[in-house]
Amino acid sequence: MSDDVQDGFVRVRLDLSYDGKDFSGWAKQARGQRTVQGEIEDALRTVTRSKETYELTVAGRTDAGVHARGQVAHVDLPVEVWQEHREKLLRRLAGRLSHDVRIWKVEEAPAGFNARFSAIWRRYAYRVTDNPGGVDPLLRGHVLWHDWPLDMDAMNEAAAALIGEHDFAAYCKKREGATTIRTLQELRWERRPGGVLEATVKADAFCHNMVRSLVGALLFVGDGHRPADWPAKVLAAGVRDSAVHVVRPHGLTLEEVGYPADDLLAARNREARNKRSLPGATGCC
Repeated sequence: MSDDVQDGFVRVRLDLSYDGKDFSGWAKQARGQRTVQGEIEDALRTVTRSKETYELTVAGRTDAGVHARGQVAHVDLPVEVWQEHREKLLRRLAGRLSHDVRIWKVEEAPAGFNARFSAIWRRYAYRVTDNPGGVDPLLRGHVLWHDWPLDMDAMNEAAAALIGEHDFAAYCKKREGATTIRTLQELRWERRPGGVLEATVKADAFCHNMVRSLVGALLFVGDGHRPADWPAKVLAAGVRDSAVHVVRPHGLTLEEVGYPADDLLAARNREARNKRSLPGATGCC
């Protein structure tokens, strides 16, 4: 599949952050709910005085209530629009956008760049506290309160068994025609100052609800409701388990998206479009 930029257009990379509390996720929706994509596209159209809406492509489509510190998107703009506005575009967007979404960098993307398909990893953080008094009021929009003491060592033991390339069907909301095979590169917990436990979750890509389902399973281990080998057994079963709780979205933040060197962007773009199967698997799905 070709991803060449049309003649007369230039691909622009945007690095951005947002507080997901008042957004119905990233993607535009038919019923007109407030979304991050819709907000930025409207602002772009306004500040460039364009009649047309230029559609954004994003590295990771976050759900309603999920935050992002290091989100990446791209947009293809007519060359004349880019040349006219490039020097002042960042400041003008800052003046137009709501304060819960910020764009930090706007630059011409290198050849072969696609915000979604060129990415080689995404890194999320999920934050939770087991403080018996609850969540610090200043952090309540970004930290989940878990009303049971958590054993971080048990959670890390369980997490280690999930690392690698697997079919994460048991931890994903299935979408027709989409694979649930992912390579989980990192999954670990650390207790930060102030008692907040932070999960680092890094993978080449994520399927729908995957991070929040993994966190939900590990919290069940941490509070003693399940043994440390239970999440791996759920993974091996390959089907959704009603005991796996999808935790609330406000504790989740997309922290960073990784890309290869510029000369490898196009190859990664093509590779990421191929539907994957596990070694030894047969059949189309």
